[in-house]
Amino acid sequence: MKKSVILMLIFGVFTWFYSCSGKTGDDHSKQKKKPNIILLMGDDHGYEETGYNGHPFIKTPVLDDMAQSGLVLDRFYSAHGSCSPTRGSVITGRNPNRYGTFNAGFSIRPEEISIASLLKQAGYSTGHFGKWHLGPVKKESPTNPGAMGFDTWVSHDNFFELNPVLSRNGGEPVKFQGEGSKVIIDETISFIEKSEENPFFAVVWFGSPHEPYEGLPEDLALYDDLPDSLSTKYFDLTSMKTGRRVTRPQDSVLRERYAEITAMDRAIGQLRDYLSSKDLKDNTLIWYCGDNGIPPSGYQYSNFHSLKGSIYVGGTKVPGIIEWPSVIKEKAISNVNSVTSDMLPTLCQLAGVELPDRPLDGINLVPVLKGKMDEREAPICFWKYDRTNMNRENPYISESLQTGTTPLVKLLGGAYIRVFQNFHHTEISEKDYRGERSILDGDLKLIIFDESGKELYNLATDPGERENVITAYPEIAERLEQQLNEWQQSVLQSLAEKDYEKN
Repeated sequence: MKKSVILMLIFGVFTWFYSCSGKTGDDHSKQKKKPNIILLMGDDHGYEETGYNGHPFIKTPVLDDMAQSGLVLDRFYSAHGSCSPTRGSVITGRNPNRYGTFNAGFSIRPEEISIASLLKQAGYSTGHFGKWHLGPVKKESPTNPGAMGFDTWVSHDNFFELNPVLSRNGGEPVKFQGEGSKVIIDETISFIEKSEENPFFAVVWFGSPHEPYEGLPEDLALYDDLPDSLSTKYFDLTSMKTGRRVTRPQDSVLRERYAEITAMDRAIGQLRDYLSSKDLKDNTLIWYCGDNGIPPSGYQYSNFHSLKGSIYVGGTKVPGIIEWPSVIKEKAISNVNSVTSDMLPTLCQLAGVELPDRPLDGINLVPVLKGKMDEREAPICFWKYDRTNMNRENPYISESLQTGTTPLVKLLGGAYIRVFQNFHHTEISEKDYRGERSILDGDLKLIIFDESGKELYNLATDPGERENVITAYPEIAERLEQQLNEWQQSVLQSLAEKDYEKN
């Protein structure tokens, strides 16, 4: 009898141990099934500046290959016509005006909830590499990548060229030898290697192809035969020698710009090759996009109205590609309107993370990835806040904490560094509704200018925004304007810090 009892106890202990081990294995399996995620962003890389979008000169074989095997987001937009605001939208899933990131050089606010923090809570290793531009990257900054949830970062306050000077985890800036895009991809690969059993989340924001331009000889040689007609046109841009504005022939400027794009493309190829060699590619989602439209110094031709900084399509339409072989098994093109603010809700869904309890402007695009969404239900709103209304008397963060350390080629405000700004804005008035703004609902886009009136475009038939049809559809314009105004009310409540009161 005792022997039977002992055998039963042993069997029970073994069964319990086996079941616990099995459960642990299941949990580990589920953890491993979470996709690795890499967000890549080109700096000032406009929609038409890729081979797959038909550019006559630029060579982007890696992005072209991704477009042939992945999902092309053909109506993908940056949340703003300039870089800091767009980057903030990626991190928060919110329009940048909600937290005072009005333009380039405006920091994010420390109270914002970051996608990196959310994924970190879900078990991801998190890293940022390259351009940050949401505040200084130094250790004491309350808006550096670490404060926003990144375990590690090798980053720059702003943009960089060859042999970039970067800060590792907020330390003193150090020069890294090599082409800028390759340098940060090398660091990204090193981060992935150290992630061990955790799924990884890497945000890789290239310094290219933002001016001033600088390319390797082998990349410059690819563009030696640009049309002679470009030599008769001139553009102003930053001098690599002085950091001040200089006027140069367009052919030499574009030769360097295109060389930077090709080098960035090659670095992305290096990353993809690494993932393949480690059997990581199948379950890694790579999402590439630009942060705004083509800048004036990069303009050669465009089918769109206007350029970087504009509320028109030319300021905000950017390349967008998602590659995820285990889910996206063949080439697909989506014409669903999508925007950089959609990244956070989408990644939260993929990682099984609850959305932040505050107003978001992005939506979950997982149905688009799976070919189950043909039309966006919520409109996308854009707004160039009128900064003349900004209260500059109450800084959100002290100037000492907003002063960058990683050096620039470009001279800004008398110094070769970036100093950021953000301001408390607790009182809202009618003047705060001013600024160029637009709402995109399906194919229809309403644009409102404070001084010159309103414009309505059908982007399905007029993607270049050439024919204003507002007189033909006044009721539609009125409906869209009401929606836009209601959205502005919500944004201004956020700007006045109402979202932070419940936290």
